[in-house]
Amino acid sequence: MMIKTPIDLELTQKSGQTSQPPWCEVDGFYSNVISVDGKPTIFNVRQSGEGLDFNYAGDVSDKQAIDKLNYIFDLNFDLDKFYKYLADHSELADMSKFCNGLRLFLAPDPFECIISSICSANNSIKRWTKSISQIKENWGNQHGNYYAFPQSSDLAKVYLDDKDEFNLSNIQDIGSCTNNLKSCGVGYRAPYMRNASEMFTDEIDLSDIFKMSYDEAFEIILEVPGVGPKVADCILLYGFNFREAFPSDVWIKRIVSHLYFDGKDISVAKVREFGMEEFEKNAGYVQLYLFHYARKSGLMSKLK
Repeated sequence: MMIKTPIDLELTQKSGQTSQPPWCEVDGFYSNVISVDGKPTIFNVRQSGEGLDFNYAGDVSDKQAIDKLNYIFDLNFDLDKFYKYLADHSELADMSKFCNGLRLFLAPDPFECIISSICSANNSIKRWTKSISQIKENWGNQHGNYYAFPQSSDLAKVYLDDKDEFNLSNIQDIGSCTNNLKSCGVGYRAPYMRNASEMFTDEIDLSDIFKMSYDEAFEIILEVPGVGPKVADCILLYGFNFREAFPSDVWIKRIVSHLYFDGKDISVAKVREFGMEEFEKNAGYVQLYLFHYARKSGLMSKLK
């Protein structure tokens, strides 16, 4: 079926948003297993003109599948209206030219976004997406050629590293211990991931976060091991659709300082506060466009 809402699918998939890794590319389609109202469903989507060609395989209705697709790719968001908003702000006016069709890539599974965001800290896009894909293959349920992300209760039981696996299993050679989190290349983040898995199994109901105010949700997410303000905002934006979140790190600081503060050295915390107050409900989209505009326009290299 054809979805005629404008989107640049490849740019959106590969923009590094920490909701999930890019989907598998198969015969010109991006494909993945998605839980639709609790039912595993294979989604296949590809670019068709400015819109999408979409099909699915699963025991769900067309409406259920399309509603889920619309959510994941934020297809109900009015890009034309947003581009008019950018055009009305001189600092942002050129961004739609470099990022045309870029949309939020929202998490079908917020727990996957939490672990992905923890994994992304001080990490490259290539490395964290590879690690998350490996976690899915190791401990997620398989559906055809695709793997769902493991539930928090399952990931909480995974060995931390080779020593943990060696001491708690029947394996006689520690060199054979590869069924553990660190074997997925997550490094020092492994204990954060397991502790987060335990928290979302025993203490925090993911569905409750959707019902919270941004400020309340932010404080809850900051309690998760390995999560600071930037990672918390990534989780709230990409995992829970809090659009007022403005994930801020050293790169966003440099870009915002260049565009709005004459290059002055301001703190990351100040940049986050500025972004949320200045852009309000557009903050998440503006942050996404700022980063990719800086990359594609050459501004990023000038600010190094």
